[in-house]
Amino acid sequence: MGSCSRQMLEMFEVGPCRDSYQFGFSIGQRFSQLIRSRIAGDLILQNELLPFAQIPQSHPLLESLFDSSRSKYPTYWNELLGTAAGSGVPVLHILLINFRKEILAFISKRAKESNADTPDDCSDILLVSESMAIAAHNEDANVALVGHTYLIKGIMPNGLQFIAYTYAGELPSCAFGFNSNGLAFTLNSVPPAEDEIVSCGIGRNFVSRDLLEAANLDDALSRIHSSEVSLGHSYNLIEISTRRIFNVETASRKRISVYEVGKTPFFHANMYLHLRINQVQDENSICRQKRAAVLTKESKEDFLSLLGDTDDKKYPIYTTGPLLYTLCTAVIDLDEQTLSIIEGNPKRGVASHVFSISSNGIKLSL
Repeated sequence: MGSCSRQMLEMFEVGPCRDSYQFGFSIGQRFSQLIRSRIAGDLILQNELLPFAQIPQSHPLLESLFDSSRSKYPTYWNELLGTAAGSGVPVLHILLINFRKEILAFISKRAKESNADTPDDCSDILLVSESMAIAAHNEDANVALVGHTYLIKGIMPNGLQFIAYTYAGELPSCAFGFNSNGLAFTLNSVPPAEDEIVSCGIGRNFVSRDLLEAANLDDALSRIHSSEVSLGHSYNLIEISTRRIFNVETASRKRISVYEVGKTPFFHANMYLHLRINQVQDENSICRQKRAAVLTKESKEDFLSLLGDTDDKKYPIYTTGPLLYTLCTAVIDLDEQTLSIIEGNPKRGVASHVFSISSNGIKLSL
């Protein structure tokens, strides 16, 4: 437990670029070594996704997933192609890690049980009251991602800027981010049952990349609703100017449920809470949900203590292996208008990065 080494989280500023391919190429070139290292050590890619992609039966599924996302988001598709070229990694490898969740859902149960798959189990605690407005998020992932993440500061040709916590080789961001319009988000994976999944839908990474360019909360909701996803996702949308937080749960066939967070603390792990849908009963998520329910949630310090809780030895809220690892904790304070990133247990961790979030631009405070 806790044997994985951490490296300093690096931020790279890119843009404005002549096109999206160049934007992706610049990221791929800058983080080529990190992307190659992630590709080589990612057991899910090596043991499941690549072997699956090599069998003829997989080709209709992959073509359907790829075509749907390329048609809806050609700009972000070209961004991925640029990342592959810049890093020197085969395009197929880059596509497979970006469509990982969608593809794994279609791999047979027997195949999944025989390899080292584990879900992404993030946790969020959200509150908007008269005295405090906070969104705090644990970013949990497979241990292969430890040391294989970075921050992208993107500058678009129209002047929009964003900060995105990014997995090596993937689109910004499948984790959390914010933009210079004062719109932020964190994400939680959710487990729809097999009969709720469609093969011709959009990859979730493309939807969250699109959110980085949202003008406001309504625009973000519109972008989510217009995407016909293959699986589903949980989005925590935060708008600084209006002091509002929405939890948005989605599923295939454009199903969506929106819950506005208020003065009652709202904890979200990795199961649907308000969208009625058949879903896999995830024991890890159920245990974290139960544990969070009994912990004190009255202050920002309480929220950090909750996200740092390790009381349940099998399914702790804050985890350091052997399969899942809490990469970092993001804390968005709507009143202070900041996003802080804590590496290490948030109970005692010191922020490694503090960003100012407002419509006046992006500034690194720490």
